[in-house]
Amino acid sequence: QVQLVESGGGLVQPGGSLRLSCVASGAIFRIATMSWYRQPPGKERDLVASITGNNRTNYADSVKGRFTISRDNAKNTVHLQMNSLKPEDTAVYYCNLRVSTFSAYWGQGTQVTVSS
Repeated sequence: QVQLVESGGGLVQPGGSLRLSCVASGAIFRIATMSWYRQPPGKERDLVASITGNNRTNYADSVKGRFTISRDNAKNTVHLQMNSLKPEDTAVYYCNLRVSTFSAYWGQGTQVTVSS
């Protein structure tokens, strides 16, 4: 099974920045669509950003212009650069790897807290 290891979460003040990273095992990373989801307390898990194997990106409206997703195929790593963070960005952020509609893998989640 594919394993995803996330890092970079933590506590940051409003307006600050964090950079999340997710390292995937296996050789399927290069052809997979990688995504970041988040789940605020008491709410459902929603897509934040995604990037395909061809580097096509997609962002939720709430993070456009503030977040940037990127991938490094040589390192099997996807990043989420988060700038101008707001309290409403507080959530558990999950890394997702998808190779088809029938195959997807999830990281363990990393907590991001935006508070003064």
